[in-house]
Amino acid sequence: MQIDAQALYARATPVAADAWRDPLALLLASTGEGIYGVDLDGLCVFINPAGARLIGYEPDEVRGRNMHELTHHARHDGSAYPEYQCPIFNAFRQGLPCRIDSEVFWRRDGTAFPVEYSSHPIVEAGRVLGAVVTFVDITERKRAADALQRAKDGLEASVRERTGALETALQRVRELAAWSDTVREDERTRIAREVHDELGSLLVALKMDVNWMDKRLAEQPQRAPEAATDMRERMRCKCQNMSRLIETAVDNVGRIITDLRPSILDHQGLWAALEWQAQEFVASAELALDWQLALDESLELPEPLAMAVFRIFQEMLSNVGRHARAQTLRVQIGLEGGALTLAVQDDGQGAPPQAFEAADAYGVMGMRERAGHFGGRIDIRSAPGAGTRMCLSVAIPPETSA
Repeated sequence: MQIDAQALYARATPVAADAWRDPLALLLASTGEGIYGVDLDGLCVFINPAGARLIGYEPDEVRGRNMHELTHHARHDGSAYPEYQCPIFNAFRQGLPCRIDSEVFWRRDGTAFPVEYSSHPIVEAGRVLGAVVTFVDITERKRAADALQRAKDGLEASVRERTGALETALQRVRELAAWSDTVREDERTRIAREVHDELGSLLVALKMDVNWMDKRLAEQPQRAPEAATDMRERMRCKCQNMSRLIETAVDNVGRIITDLRPSILDHQGLWAALEWQAQEFVASAELALDWQLALDESLELPEPLAMAVFRIFQEMLSNVGRHARAQTLRVQIGLEGGALTLAVQDDGQGAPPQAFEAADAYGVMGMRERAGHFGGRIDIRSAPGAGTRMCLSVAIPPETSA
C-alpha cells in the first residue's frame, strides 16, 4: 500500500462544507497537538495546521521535506543530531514506537523549544510504510518543572541549613551540659576538699582533745590535791581550746552552706541576697561598688525565679572577676514595663561582641539558658577598652506579691 500524500494533506486541511463528512480531517485540523506523517525516506507526507504553526511554517511548505533535517537536526545545546540516532525514524526503520520528552524541535527562525513527541510506525500487511508523529510544545511545563525544581532545591538547602543549625545548637547544648557537669564536679570536689581539710582536721583535733580529757579525768582520783588542782586548770584551758575549734567548725559549715545556698536568700529575700553577694564580691576583688536598687523591696518573686536571678547574678559577677580587670562595678535593679531588669556594668577592658557568642562561652550560654527557661533574655554590650554591660530582663509573673 502506498501513502497518497496529496489525499492525506487534503484531509488534514478540510473545507468547511465537507468537514462533518470527514471526521479524520476535522480531528487533524482542530487538535492543538502537532501531527505529521513521514514515509520511509523521512519525507513529510502530511502535517496538520497546529504542527506547522508550532515549527513556524505553513503546511504546504513542509510537505515533501525531510522532517529530521527541517526540525530535529540538532540537540538542545546546538550539537548535531545524526539521523540514524533519531527515535522518530527508528519507529519505521526498526518498528519501534517511542515517547520522548527530553529533546527539542527547531523552528523556522532558528529557535528551539522543548517538545514531547511520540512516533508510531504505520504497518500494513506486515510492512512498515512510515510513521505518524504527534508533538506538543512543553515550554510552560518545563518552566513550571524548573520552577518546582528550584523551589525543591531551595527547600532542600533551607532544610540542610536548618538541620545544620539544629546540629550546631544540639552540639552546643551537649557542650554546655558537659561544661555544667564539669563545673558541678569541680564544685563537689572543692566542697569535699574543704570538708576533709578543714572540718576533718577540726574533728580529729576535737577527738584527740576529748580522749585526752577522758584520760586525765580517769587519773584525777589518784592525784594529790595540789596536782589535781593543777590538772583541773589544764583541763579548763583544753575545754576553751575545744570551744574555739567548735566555733571554727561552725563557721566553716556555715560558709559551705552559704556557698551551696545562701541562707540570706531564704531569710531576708532576693534583694538583700543580691546586695550581700555584690558586697562580698567587691570586697574580695577590691572594687568600688555603685549599688542602685529602684524597686519596692517588699516585692517577692517565686522561689524558682528568685534562685535563677540570683545564680545569673553570681555568673555575671564571676565574668567580671575572671575577665574584666575593672576598678568599679555598677549594679542597677529596677522594673521596666512589668519586667525585672538586673544590669551589671564594669569599667574594665571589655571584649568584642563575638567573644560572648563563642562556642566555648559556657558561662554566657548558661545564663541565657536559665533566663530563657523563664521567658527572659540576656543582653550584652561590650567593646574593647569600653567595659561590659550585662542585663537580665525577665517578666514578673502576674501572681507575684508585694
